[in-house]
Amino acid sequence: MHWIILVVAGLFEVGFTTCLGKAKETSGTTSILWIIGFFISLAISMYLLYKATQQLPMGTAYAVWTGIGAVGTVLIGIFFFREPVTFWRVFFIATLIGSIVGLKMVSNH
Repeated sequence: MHWIILVVAGLFEVGFTTCLGKAKETSGTTSILWIIGFFISLAISMYLLYKATQQLPMGTAYAVWTGIGAVGTVLIGIFFFREPVTFWRVFFIATLIGSIVGLKMVSNH
């Protein structure tokens, strides 16, 4: 159950970085709404990370959380913000995913 909470926390991390990117692209009321979404996603992500670390090792949980956030944010950037897709970006995303899976596999929880 705590691994599921951790994955959801990572997805909310992707949410707050996406909101940050959208706030940068907009102005006025729309930008304020994206900033509000940023803070809501940030709060939920941090709370869920806190809940997950009550049973999972802090180092593993934090690494997985940031990894999910990093991979998700890069993918959002590629698919929604038209960031470039290069061999090396895809290579290092795959390496990061492999590291996240590896941390889960060697965890005792």
